[in-house]
Amino acid sequence: MNTEVPPENISHPQIAAELHRMVEVDQAMRVQANNDDDFWDDTVDVENTERMKEIVAEIGWPTVLKVGEEGAHHAWLLVQHADLDVAFQEECLALMKEAGEGEVSVTDIAYLEDRVRVNQGKGQLYGTQFTQENNQHIPRPIEDEEQVNERRAAIGMGPLSEQIALMNEKYPFDTHKEE
Repeated sequence: MNTEVPPENISHPQIAAELHRMVEVDQAMRVQANNDDDFWDDTVDVENTERMKEIVAEIGWPTVLKVGEEGAHHAWLLVQHADLDVAFQEECLALMKEAGEGEVSVTDIAYLEDRVRVNQGKGQLYGTQFTQENNQHIPRPIEDEEQVNERRAAIGMGPLSEQIALMNEKYPFDTHKEE
């Protein structure tokens, strides 16, 4: 558990610390769900989404200047997991895109862009969202797939093949798990 104190030069250190605590709860629930197929707690995402709405209403999008680099990434992660409120995800995506250069990770924007598009039934742009089929990670449908690696390169991401390999390495399937 990282208990790092946010830097003093950010404008909202208390919110940065709160975002950190919220992500710890978010990730703990997801680890438990990964270890127990029958476990999932929607209340974690619902409560985090409601609090993120309050934070965004209070300070706008939590940028690097407001909550630090880690805090800005934590804010993105919490909204990335707000799948039960796609309209809020879309609102946050717009705010992230409006933030000044260096205030929001372009990779975080790409991931949320894809998440929103997938949640709206559209093809993703960067190939960051996956599904699982036959013990393999498969990218969800991609709009103009022939150009996906060019779009990824334009924002500093590696080729889609690297993303697929990373997914398989980071989230291996337990083919020996008892049925």
